[in-house]
Amino acid sequence: MSDIPLRPSSLINTVYGAFLRRLGGWISIADLITLMGELDVDGPAVRSAISRLKKRGVLEPERRDATGYRLSPAVLPVFDEGDRRIFASLEPADLADGWAMAVFSVPESERNQRYQLRTRLTWLGFGNIAPGVWLAPGRLLEDARTMLVRLGLSDYVHLFAAEYAAFSDLPGVVGSWWDFPAIQTQYAAFADTYAPVAARLAAGAEPDPAEAFRHYVPLLTQWRRLPYLDPGLPTELLPADWNAVAARQVFQQLHALLLDPSLRHVGEVTGLRDVADNP
Repeated sequence: MSDIPLRPSSLINTVYGAFLRRLGGWISIADLITLMGELDVDGPAVRSAISRLKKRGVLEPERRDATGYRLSPAVLPVFDEGDRRIFASLEPADLADGWAMAVFSVPESERNQRYQLRTRLTWLGFGNIAPGVWLAPGRLLEDARTMLVRLGLSDYVHLFAAEYAAFSDLPGVVGSWWDFPAIQTQYAAFADTYAPVAARLAAGAEPDPAEAFRHYVPLLTQWRRLPYLDPGLPTELLPADWNAVAARQVFQQLHALLLDPSLRHVGEVTGLRDVADNP
């Protein structure tokens, strides 16, 4: 994982999501270039990434005492949904909570919508159990409902709160609905990259804010994909060698250690204040 360069747009999304939402949602382009320079992203790459994010409706230009960009109001629910998935759904689901089932049929003439449905359901953590039938832990039902409405796809889908009754051995079949080896490979790569960082930082003094920022942004950018690839299945249905727990512990340790000093650093560079601290 560490060998794959992180895209500037992904790093910028992390900076906005982790810090700038708490600092009012806006940053000058000059300060953003300064922060991204600490992550080895040069000015032209920052401007190019900002242009792409603007075209996608993620960022909007806003001039204050300098030229800058803020998050579009339309994407704020997406970031809130991401928070729930990244930080609040780290533990396996409870089997007793049941399942969310999505059933859809899309005409051949609207194949783009069919592709988008498959892609978005996969990204939410749904597994494909039969043509047009997708399954996920029950706690993902509201996220699925919100996503389908937001993207204008709800007319194609029936959502059910479901309970598995019979007839297969459920632990034996879920491995055909989700790609466990691919998920475990991602977790292993994350742990291999960041477990040594966690051990080194835990053994020393608290990192200074600039160092914390340089660690935290790539850490969160790489981690945030994993809770989407992993549906958070109940423990009873997971392979005996499931390695997500160790990777989650590494993330939680570094998140607790690095977030606050990283936020202080962004505030020092930008002069912005945490909106929770403003009167």
